[in-house]
Amino acid sequence: MYLRVAPHTMLNLTFWEFFKGLYQRYGNDGGWAAEHTGHEGTDGRRLDVRCRPTDPRVNDWFLMKTPWPGAAILGLYLMFVLKWGPKWMEHRKPFKIDTFIKYYNLAQVIICAFLFVEGLRLGYLRGYSFLCQPVDYSPTEVPTMIARRCYYYFLVKVLDLLDTIFFVLRKKQNQVSFLHVYHHTGMVMLIWSGVKWFPGGHGVFMGFINSFVHVVMYAYYFLTSANPKYKNNLWWKKYITQLQIIQFGMIFLQWFVLLFQPSCTFPKWPLFVILPQNLFMFCLFLDFYYQAYIKKKPTDVVRRSGGAVADLPQNGIHANGSNGKSPSVEYNGKGVNSDSSDCTKRNSSKEVNTS
Repeated sequence: MYLRVAPHTMLNLTFWEFFKGLYQRYGNDGGWAAEHTGHEGTDGRRLDVRCRPTDPRVNDWFLMKTPWPGAAILGLYLMFVLKWGPKWMEHRKPFKIDTFIKYYNLAQVIICAFLFVEGLRLGYLRGYSFLCQPVDYSPTEVPTMIARRCYYYFLVKVLDLLDTIFFVLRKKQNQVSFLHVYHHTGMVMLIWSGVKWFPGGHGVFMGFINSFVHVVMYAYYFLTSANPKYKNNLWWKKYITQLQIIQFGMIFLQWFVLLFQPSCTFPKWPLFVILPQNLFMFCLFLDFYYQAYIKKKPTDVVRRSGGAVADLPQNGIHANGSNGKSPSVEYNGKGVNSDSSDCTKRNSSKEVNTS
C-alpha cells in the first residue's frame, strides 16, 4: 500500500530525523554513544560498547568533523532541485550543457575505476573476507589508506548530486522523482556515517562493487554523449541492467550473512538500513528487466509506458531522443522509471527515477 504523503514532506522528515539522531549519538563529546550500559569511560560516563567512538583519523578531513556541513549541502540540494531550481527555470530555456556533461561522465569513469582498483589492491588482494571483515582502526599505512579511499567514495556520492541538478538545468523536472532524490540524499547520509564510524572492513565491498558498476554505466553515458550514433547501437545496454541486479543481490547477501555471525565485531546497525534498501532496489530493477527484456508482449509495455519503451537517458539526455515528458519505463543506470512496477505503485502521471 502506498502511503500518500507528499514527497518533499517525506524527504524533509527523513533528512531531519537522520541528523537529529546523529547529533544525539554524536553529541559534543568526541563521538561516544550516549546510551547507558555497564561500562564507564575515562570521563566517568557510562558508554555504549556497541558503538565505538568515531574514527579520529577522519576528523580533520573535509566535511567529516561534524555532520552539519553535509547537512547544509543536502539542505541546499533539496531546496534547489525541489523548489528553487524549477521556479528559476520556469521561464528560461534549458541550459545547453551537453559538453560539460560529457566530461563529467568521463571524470566519473576515471574516479570510479581508481576506487575499484584501490579496493582490489588494498583490500581483497590482501585477504579481505566477504563473510566478516572487521575494521582495522590502527594508524598504520594500509588501514589509513583504506579509510582514505572510503572517504573518496563519500565525496563521489556528493558529486553524484550533480545528476539531479543536470535534470533541473535541462528542464527535465519529471525525472526528479521522489525515489531519485531519496536515493541520492540517502547515499550521502549513509556513506558519511560509514566513513565516520567504520571506514573500512565489511562496508568496503559495497563501494568496491558499486564503483565497478559505475565505471560501466558512466562509460555508456560518455560514449552516447560523445557520439550520437552510439545511442541506439550499443549492444551491451541490456547487460548494464543485469549488472545492476547482480550488484544489489551481492550486496544484500554480503550484509545478510552478518546476521548469522554474532562473533563478528563489525557493527550490526547498518544492516537495518542496507538490507531493506538493497531488497527494494533489487525488486525495482528485476521488474524493469522483466518488462523490458523478457515479457513476450512488448506492445503491452509500450501501451502502459505511453509509447516509450525503456531506454537509457544520459544525465537528462534521453538516448531515444524523447523530451522525457511522457510517462515511461526507463532505466538510467542507477534506477528505474516504471509506472507499471508491482514494487512501487504511484499515480500514473508520475515517474519513478532513482538515478
